[in-house]
Amino acid sequence: MKFPTPIPVREIARRFDAQVIGDDSLAATGINEIHKVEPGDIAFSDAPKYFQKTLDSAATIILLNAAAECPPGKAILVVEKPFEVYDTLIREHRPFEPLSSAISPAAEIHPTAIIEPGVVVAANVRIGAHSHIQANTYIGEYTYIGAHVSIGPGCILGSDAFYYKKHPDGSFQKWRSGGRVLIEDQVDIGAGCTINKGVSGDTVVGYGSKLDCQIHLGHGVVIGKHCLIAAQVGIGGKTILEDHVVLYGQVGVIQAVTIGKGAVVLAGAGVSKSLEGGKTYFGAPAEEFREKYKELAALRQLPELIKKLYK
Repeated sequence: MKFPTPIPVREIARRFDAQVIGDDSLAATGINEIHKVEPGDIAFSDAPKYFQKTLDSAATIILLNAAAECPPGKAILVVEKPFEVYDTLIREHRPFEPLSSAISPAAEIHPTAIIEPGVVVAANVRIGAHSHIQANTYIGEYTYIGAHVSIGPGCILGSDAFYYKKHPDGSFQKWRSGGRVLIEDQVDIGAGCTINKGVSGDTVVGYGSKLDCQIHLGHGVVIGKHCLIAAQVGIGGKTILEDHVVLYGQVGVIQAVTIGKGAVVLAGAGVSKSLEGGKTYFGAPAEEFREKYKELAALRQLPELIKKLYK
C-alpha cells in the first residue's frame, strides 16, 4: 500500500515514541507485509528470529520491538508493539467506509459499463469501459476492474484478507486489509467466485485470463496473463501463477508458491511446492504427470508382489 504523500521517519518516531537507529532523514512512501515490500516501504517484526529476514528485505523502514544493527540506507524504529503501529498506519490510510447505498458515490464507473440489478459497489472502486457486472455481485473497496471484463453473478471481489496475528495466549487479531484487487482488461470471471484483497499489496488477475465458476483466490495472489482456471480451484495467499498457466477442476494450491509459465495442472491435483513452467502435473502432491502415472502403475502391482513375496 502506498501513502498519498511520504511520511518522514522523524514524524513517525515522535508520534509513537520510537527510538530511531540508522538514517532518520528518510521518509516512508508505503507500508507492506514482508512478502510484498518494496524500497521506501515500512515493514515490521516483533519476533527476534525474523529480525534479520525483515532487515534484509527491500523495506527501507523497519519497526522492531528491540534494538538491532541497521543496514546502510535504512532506519529501524524501536517500539514496544510494532504490529500496533503498523496496523494503526494502515487503518488511518485505509479507513473503513460503510456503504449507505448499493453503489457508492465514491465509485468510478465508466458510462459504457453494464451494472445489473443487485450489484453492490463499494467506495474507491473503478470499473472500466464495456465491462459487464452480472446480478448480485459484490465489488469491495479498492477493487479496480479494467475494460471489457465480464464478472458472473454472485461473485465477491475485494473481501478482506484471511490474515490474523496470533498472540501468545493463542488468540487471533485481525489485520486491517490495506491492499487492493486489480482485474486487468479482457478478463472473464464465472459465477460465484471469491477474490480476497491483499493484506497491504495487490491481488491481481492478469490480462485475458479466464476463471470458471466457484474459484477462490486468497490475499495477494497474482495470476498472470492468459491463464485458464477451471471450476472449484482454490489458491492460497501470495501464490503466483505466471503467464499461460492452466489449472483444471478442483486443483488446490498452497500459499506462497510459484507455478511457472505454461504449466498445466490436471484435475484434482494438490500443489504443495513451486512448479517449473512448461510441464504437466498430476496428483497430490502434484508431480510431473509421467512420473506420477509410473508410481500409480507400480502401486497397482504391489498387492500381487506382496502375495508372491510371502508364498
